[in-house]
Amino acid sequence: MGVPAARNALSGLPADLMPRRLLFATANPAYLDKTNAAAIHAALGLPASVAAYDVGGSTRSGIGALRLAADAAVPTLVVMSDLRTGLPGGTDEREGGDGAVALVVGSTAAIGDAAQTRVLGAASASLEFLDRWRLPGERSSHVWEERFGEHAYVPLVAATFADALAAAGVGAETLDHVIVTGVHSRAVRVAARAVGVAPDRIVDDLADTVGNTGAAHPGLLLAGLLERMAPGQRMALVVVADGCDVVIAETTGALGTVGPRRPLADQIAGTRPLTSYETFLTWRGHLDREPPRRPDPKSPAAPPSLRNEDWKFGYTGSRCDACGEVHLPPSRVCARCRVNDRMTPVRMADTPATVTTFTVDRLTYSLSPPVVAAVVDFDGGGRFRCEVTDVDADRVARRRSRGDRRAGRGRLPVHGSSVVREGPVVRGRAGRRGGRPRLRLHDLPRGGGRVHRR
Repeated sequence: MGVPAARNALSGLPADLMPRRLLFATANPAYLDKTNAAAIHAALGLPASVAAYDVGGSTRSGIGALRLAADAAVPTLVVMSDLRTGLPGGTDEREGGDGAVALVVGSTAAIGDAAQTRVLGAASASLEFLDRWRLPGERSSHVWEERFGEHAYVPLVAATFADALAAAGVGAETLDHVIVTGVHSRAVRVAARAVGVAPDRIVDDLADTVGNTGAAHPGLLLAGLLERMAPGQRMALVVVADGCDVVIAETTGALGTVGPRRPLADQIAGTRPLTSYETFLTWRGHLDREPPRRPDPKSPAAPPSLRNEDWKFGYTGSRCDACGEVHLPPSRVCARCRVNDRMTPVRMADTPATVTTFTVDRLTYSLSPPVVAAVVDFDGGGRFRCEVTDVDADRVARRRSRGDRRAGRGRLPVHGSSVVREGPVVRGRAGRRGGRPRLRLHDLPRGGGRVHRR
């Protein structure tokens, strides 16, 4: 999910603001030991000189990455992504959500007059107590009794909020919007009343539409709020997690000069409900269902993965310099004019494509059967066979949707292996332009990305 969020954030960004550092925050990384941010780096096609680091392991890592980036001397891309789950029937399952957000952050020296917000003041407090924890290898969190968390958090939030206001030199009455978020829902509700601002200034936490996305939620609420704010307004971000972080900021005249290609509200409106609880439990790993009696996909190997990094992660093909033919995957020999080694890399990640033909495969192994396989023709040249994800297979079959518009997205899990393989697939999305559904790589609603681990 972090890759499409980052593409959404980087669309239209001026060259002098392109990130020179990447921080990835999550409480549910796909890998341990291996740097997960490197996969995002490769998928975005960033230069090798851009450093990529993980800031993970807890729900506080999201706000931590934001605050580290705010002091950075270079523009920094902060990607916050999380998958929140719990045991079937529990509070975490009911209130949790999956989501990702990406923001380009930096100090005044790094961003200059292009900064859309200006930090007025901030304060933090850390407290070690057993409120929520999860041991390595466990799928769900352990949570202490709710009243205990409320008892520990609420006084801490009130004190930290007062310290942040004092550092900013402003009063609570001057704040136009206040975000209060955290995975302890009871403490967050009480803390929102304790900060002393009018209820109509408390920002909706998206609990009814998205759910709590853990480490990503502070950034998700912040991104959604910035899309609605006007220049000169003040806001406070209050994050309750193993202590408290409060940031007081003010929007500048640059607000809105660069924005996401697809706003948060549009993504929420474009989601497709999952009606099968059994499918949800299967995706979460709580229900072990019999797979189709077919061989598992082959696990990727490290040497060919390295040789094809630009293709596997960044969806970069090749264009023949002699005749203009586009090859997917990239090739050294042109399929049309047969010349050798006269190719120019061409990035296809955001290029729309048209479905030429498709089939619904009910036998191939998938955690989301059936598989919809398609042949797509890209605008400007290039044909590719791929899987179409997040579509209703029965509806696709009824519509016989040749001619539909799609665009690539890079995630193809391999099951029965401890390696997460990234590869090109395309994703369906509602909405039409010129009479045909039109989609792009970054069009990913909340919870759309999936990384399966065994």
